[in-house]
Amino acid sequence: MSQEEAPKKKQQPGGYIGFVAGVFSGIAKNTVGHPFDTIKVRLQTDSTRFKGPLDCCYKTLTTQGVRGFYLGFTPPLFGWIMMDSIMLGSLHNYRRIIQRNFYQEEGKLDLKGHIFAGVLAGWTVSFIAAPVELAKVKLQVQYGAKNNKYSGPVSVIKEIYKTNGVGINGLYKGLISTLIFRTNFITWWGSYELFTRWMKENTKLSDFSINFWAGGFSASCFWITAYPSDVIKSYLLADDKFNGSFKSWKAAATEIYQTRGLKGFTKGFVPSILRSFPANAAALAAFESVLRFTGAS
Repeated sequence: MSQEEAPKKKQQPGGYIGFVAGVFSGIAKNTVGHPFDTIKVRLQTDSTRFKGPLDCCYKTLTTQGVRGFYLGFTPPLFGWIMMDSIMLGSLHNYRRIIQRNFYQEEGKLDLKGHIFAGVLAGWTVSFIAAPVELAKVKLQVQYGAKNNKYSGPVSVIKEIYKTNGVGINGLYKGLISTLIFRTNFITWWGSYELFTRWMKENTKLSDFSINFWAGGFSASCFWITAYPSDVIKSYLLADDKFNGSFKSWKAAATEIYQTRGLKGFTKGFVPSILRSFPANAAALAAFESVLRFTGAS
């Protein structure tokens, strides 16, 4: 067979495709999950206003309407698009790098490889997530009063930058707590791989369905392990609600324990766990579908 007649090897898309796929993931995640997130943050940061998730939903709806569930929607809309693009794009590329350097003979990553890539992706996106989540939380803990401190996400960013700058006391105040929170990606990406393998071996589900169910179940596992650190993160980011008293992750954790006990670390868990399945199932199904469509998976 001449060189001209030899079949051409299909060229894999570049590493950029993971970032493109992450955009679709971010849109799906925020559209489905933001109302749950608003209820979660309000329960985490206010121990007296609401009796529980249903009471929080009712009071939000009656006092602020449907719009109340989507307060702070803009930062995470653009934020999730950006964050999922960075997180899943870097995940895709970390997997490629790890496989190329450590798993050439095996041909694919084992469980440890998937976990390592996941944690690296979590730490990478934390540098984008910290200021986005700061703006989101500041807006979510406002309750429609005329004297609200912030009028929107730009107002939050401008005010914090003006008073405290960019550093760990300013726009990046939540960086350490965000890094701690996302270290729990060990659970997320480890369980995602295990669920995916089991479904491929034991079911006849389509690839899309496997990604959907594995994405939902693994996200639920992640939130079960990561939730206490998320409560601490919300407390720290909403600290002007508490007269700016929290100077560190440890100080916020101590305050929660002293005022609420161990139960304080589970406040808002119900809406969070309810949100985690549909939001992340949709997000990961969207992400993996784009990778398959482009031939990158």
